[in-house]
Amino acid sequence: MSPVLAGVLQLLSLIAALALAYRPLGDYMARVYSSEKHYKPEKWIYKAIGANPSAEMRWPAYLRGVLAFSAVSVLFLYALQRAQGVLPGSLGFAAIDPDQAFNTAASFVANTNWQSYYGEQAMGHVVQTGGLAVQNFVSAAVGMAVAVALVRGFARSRTGELGNFWADLVRGTVRILLPIAVIGAMVLVACGAIQNFAGVHEVGQFLGGTQQWNGGAVASQEVIKELGTNGGGYFNANSAHPFENPTPLSNLFEIFLILLIPFAMTRTFGRMVGNLRQGYAILATMGVIWVGFTALMMWTEFAHHGPALQAAGGAMEGKETRFGIGASAIFSVATTLTSTGAVNSFHSSYTGLGGGIQLLGMQLGEIAPGGVGSGLYGMLIMAIIAVFIAGLMVGRTPEYLGKKISTHEIKLAACYILITPALVLCFTAAAMALPTPGNSMANPGAHGFSEVLYAYTSGANNNGSAFAGLNADTQWFNSTIGIAMLLGRFLPMVFVLALAGSLAAQKPVPETAGTLRTDKPLYAGLLVGTILIVTGLTYFPALALGPLAEGLAS
Repeated sequence: MSPVLAGVLQLLSLIAALALAYRPLGDYMARVYSSEKHYKPEKWIYKAIGANPSAEMRWPAYLRGVLAFSAVSVLFLYALQRAQGVLPGSLGFAAIDPDQAFNTAASFVANTNWQSYYGEQAMGHVVQTGGLAVQNFVSAAVGMAVAVALVRGFARSRTGELGNFWADLVRGTVRILLPIAVIGAMVLVACGAIQNFAGVHEVGQFLGGTQQWNGGAVASQEVIKELGTNGGGYFNANSAHPFENPTPLSNLFEIFLILLIPFAMTRTFGRMVGNLRQGYAILATMGVIWVGFTALMMWTEFAHHGPALQAAGGAMEGKETRFGIGASAIFSVATTLTSTGAVNSFHSSYTGLGGGIQLLGMQLGEIAPGGVGSGLYGMLIMAIIAVFIAGLMVGRTPEYLGKKISTHEIKLAACYILITPALVLCFTAAAMALPTPGNSMANPGAHGFSEVLYAYTSGANNNGSAFAGLNADTQWFNSTIGIAMLLGRFLPMVFVLALAGSLAAQKPVPETAGTLRTDKPLYAGLLVGTILIVTGLTYFPALALGPLAEGLAS
C-alpha cells in the first residue's frame, strides 16, 4: 500500500468514527447542560466550595466565577511547582524557577499547555498528576461552560440569566470529561502506553552508556491531554514518544479524541437552540476547513520536490517512521486547528508551506473545530460577523437565530476577533525589535522569524505547540508568552459572555421572507469566506515574511 493511500484511508476511518460518535455524544452533552438534577458526588463538590448550583447568574456574575476559579488555579499550580523540592514523589527534581513556574501555571490554566521545559527532567509525580492533569480537566470544562453560556444566550429571551458557572463546570468535568477519559485511558494502556508511578531508572545501552527514563501516570494524562484539547505531554517528545503514543492505532485514537468533543458540540448547540439544522451548518463549515487544511498539508508534505525527499516518499524529516507522513499530517492539522498543541512530529521540520498551514490554522482562531468549547464560541462569533456582512449587502438589519445583531453586539464580536491578532503581532514585533530575544532563535532568516511568530501565535491562541527551534526557556519568553496566554484566553471570554447576556435579554424576532437562512449551504459558504478573509488576511503580511518566503525560496 502506498503511503498516500494509507494516509487517505486513515483520514476516512477517522471521519467515520467521528460520524458514529457525533449524534449520541452531542445529544448527551445537551442533556447534561439542560438537566436540573444534581448527582450526589456533585452535591458534595458544591457543598465543599460553597456554591448554590441552582442559582441563575447574569453574565457579570458568570464571568466573575470564571475569573475567580482560574485565578485560584494559577496560584495553586504556581505554588505546587515552587514547592516541588519538598513534595513526595518529586523524583529528586528541584523546585521550578519562578518565571517558568508562572509560565507553566498560566499555560495549563489557560488550556494552552505550552511547555518550555523537559517534562521527564523537571516535573515529579505530584505536580504532573495533582497539578497539570487536574488542570487538563477543569480548564477544558471552563471552555465548555463559556460556550454553553453563549448557546443559552441564543436560546433564551427576555432574561439576562445564562445558567450557573459552578454547575456547568462540575457537570462538564464529572459527567462528560471524566467518564470518557477513564475509557480512553484503558484503550491507550491496551495499545501500550504506560501507567505507573515508577521512579527514575536506567535502561539499555546507548553509545557505551545508559539512558535514564522515569515512569508516570502517562495514559491517564495522555487521554485528557487530547480529549480536553490541552496538549501538554508527560515527555518532551510529546505524542511522538512511544510511552505516550506507541502504535499507529493509538495515534489514530488520539486524533479522534482531539476532534471528538469540538465536533460533537455543534450537535449540542443545535439541540439546545431547538434547531438541529443550525448545528449542521456550523458542522459543515468546520468540516470543510478541516478537510481542506488536511488535504493541503498532505499535499505539501508528500509532493515536496528534491531527489532525497522523493526517494523517501515525501518530507520525512522530523516525522516518526511509526506513523509516516499521512498520519503526521492529519495529527498536525488536528492539533493546530484545535487548541490542543500536542505533536507527534517536529513542526519545525515541516516544509515551509506546511509550517504556514500550521500557523494559519491557529491564526484563524482555532475554530475548525477548535478547542473544547472555545471552538464553538469562536465559530459562533464568526457566524455573527458573517450575518452582519450579509445584512450590509442586502440592506437589512442582521439577525441570527431570531436575535437582532445591533451595534452593541457587533462591537463585542469585533473586539473578540481583534484581541488575539493584537497580542500575537505586538509581542512578535517586540521580540524581533529587541536585541536579547533574537538570541533564542536557532535559525536565521525567514524560518527564525517563523519560530518567534509561531510561539506567540501558539500562546495567544491557547494552542501550545511550538516550532521548537526557539529556546523559549528565558525570562523574556516565559514572561511574555505567559501574559499572552492569559490575555488570549480570558479577554475573549469577557466579550463572549457580555454578548451572551445581551442576546439573552432580547425578545425573539419573528422570521420573515427576507430573513437570511443561516441553515443553508449558501450561508455556510459565506461563513467559510468570512473566516478566511476577516481573520486570515489579518496575518498575511507576517506570514509573507515567514513561512511563505521560506516556502517559495525552497
